[in-house]
Amino acid sequence: MLVLVAPGQGAQAPGFLTPWLDLPGVTERLEEWSAATELDLVHYGTRADADAIRDTAVAQPLLVAAGLVSAQQLFATPADVGRLAGAAAGHSVGEITVAAATGVLAPEAAMSLVRQRGLAMAKAAAVAETGMSAVLGGEPETVVAHLEELGLTPANMNGAGQIVAAGTAEQLAALAGNKPEKARVIALKVAGAFHTHHMAPAVDTLAALVPDLDVNAPSTAYVSNKDGQVVAGGGEIVQRLVDQVSNPVRWDRCMETFQRLGVTGMIELCPGGTLSGLAKRALPGVKTVALKTPDDLEAARELIVDATSAAPSSADAVGVSSADQTAE
Repeated sequence: MLVLVAPGQGAQAPGFLTPWLDLPGVTERLEEWSAATELDLVHYGTRADADAIRDTAVAQPLLVAAGLVSAQQLFATPADVGRLAGAAAGHSVGEITVAAATGVLAPEAAMSLVRQRGLAMAKAAAVAETGMSAVLGGEPETVVAHLEELGLTPANMNGAGQIVAAGTAEQLAALAGNKPEKARVIALKVAGAFHTHHMAPAVDTLAALVPDLDVNAPSTAYVSNKDGQVVAGGGEIVQRLVDQVSNPVRWDRCMETFQRLGVTGMIELCPGGTLSGLAKRALPGVKTVALKTPDDLEAARELIVDATSAAPSSADAVGVSSADQTAE
């Protein structure tokens, strides 16, 4: 069984979209989404420096655009995702990528939503000096208790020995000076305490946009960050996307669900690497392909065929060129 996943904020790097623009139709698609977001996604994905694309209001639309560009090279339509992938999930903002890839939202609607999400979260982050730090190693229960003693939130429970703490600068400084037993602490270059109560104003902003969204059921099993549960209704998925902004990401539970569903292969959309690395530690034996450049597409197509035991017609579907695909 194949699972399709999409990374979250922090996965981007300067110039990471450059090789993708060599594929037919990609530049035009990015220009359409640039108009929807009022951002020059081609510029930010190819020429902007690390500081520019670290901005939450830029990073989030850029990541969703990159994920969809790569998804559309493998799956012509959301129906193909449903036919070839047994499940899909995104980490944090990656949930919006997957919502579009599985047909819950049209790509243009997803891009507009993620632009507003990024702006709202950036605004909320500017209220106070907050941030996030990765805690690597240690016993999970001990780490969580230690974070709570310091007033920090375990904002990302990533599994594979990784928990991300979020809170004020003072709280994170206390963590750096008082680490949990047998754990390392690494400060992350993010602009705020995402997935905590500090993001509550952003939740209100996004909630006001929901009534205007055209929502559909996902084409495959959609695994939610909230609790790792499979959610079948498009309306509930969108509501979870809104609430998720101020709630912890439970990627550990998502991976537990993948395992329960019988995952044998995982494709991580561009810019891949982070979630594949977690899977290699938490899901031993599962084959992974991380889409970093178009050179990785052939390995992804092979994994789709292997994981699904596809008939020749399915193999033909995953080989559809971008020139034959349509922007959803």
